[in-house]
Amino acid sequence: MTVISLLRLDSPADFADWYRVGAEYVLTVSEGMGFETGTFEADFREATNAMRDGDTALRPELARSVAADLLADAVFSDPFCEWMPLWYELALAPFVQAADYRLRRVAREYATGLDHVSVPRFSRPRDVYVDGRSALAHVDGFVDQFVFADALLHLEWYDYVARESGIDVPRSLVERTRRETVDYYTGRREGLSEDVRRFQELLFADDVWVRDIDDAYGLDSALFGVWERILRDERRRLAAMAPKSE
Repeated sequence: MTVISLLRLDSPADFADWYRVGAEYVLTVSEGMGFETGTFEADFREATNAMRDGDTALRPELARSVAADLLADAVFSDPFCEWMPLWYELALAPFVQAADYRLRRVAREYATGLDHVSVPRFSRPRDVYVDGRSALAHVDGFVDQFVFADALLHLEWYDYVARESGIDVPRSLVERTRRETVDYYTGRREGLSEDVRRFQELLFADDVWVRDIDDAYGLDSALFGVWERILRDERRRLAAMAPKSE
């Protein structure tokens, strides 16, 4: 099987593990940063089990978390691809459009009846400038572009999904992480503040997200393997930058 087989996913039950893997990622980052998660772990497991049964009549807080996760994934890939070389963007365009449609359709089943469930908007090259030019002009090579795009967009993804799932993410930390991330990956600063470094190290655990999606859906995807390796290498590099305990 390949990544194209994901386009067969069509129902809430099909996306139960998709939501579960995203929720586990949110929990990993949140607990790693010491954020208060309340009953989120029990809630997302309840939501996952309901999705497996095809149930869309969830408690509002559960329905909001599911809708947010699926909506965020639906709109993630298009802006991400804009940060990448044109050949990559064009190669993935058909898959991105089809996945967007399926994820949004299932998300709407959970968003119906909820107040203020907005579709997130993630940064594109035209939104981020460094020294008067797009930040993309300061990043060379496929791997560096991939890492920079992910460092920026997984921060925005996590902030949106975690907040919609009832987790209080410090706004000041998110804003500072964004500033430092742009400056660091475009060569304007040599390192990251320790809490920002730790935050990004945890956010780069999306290599686990990639692996778990691959495993959950039996993909054995070469493309997912490339993504996982790049993300894992950056997570380990950030971990190696941690101050040594005395």
